Amino acid sequence: MSVLIDTPRWPAHGRLWAHLVSDASIDELHAFAAEHGLHPRSFDLDHYDVPEERVPGLIAAGAVPVDARTLVRSLERSGLRVHQRDR
Repeated sequence: MSVLIDTPRWPAHGRLWAHLVSDASIDELHAFAAEHGLHPRSFDLDHYDVPEERVPGLIAAGAVPVDARTLVRSLERSGLRVHQRDR
């Protein structure tokens, strides 16, 4: 089981954002996010949106850095992916 984080590359609100996911369970993801101070409002059905300045600290805390394609594939393999059409 791993918590994965991709490279911040999605612009919004004047900054870049990354995505934080679990490849095993939403409970694991919520626990990691809470332990590291991510606000519950940053959760978006299957991932947390993370501002780029938080990424190094989350990686130091154990999040595994991956590219966006690997992150999505891991999320799909886990069965946790919520597709855009289902949002």
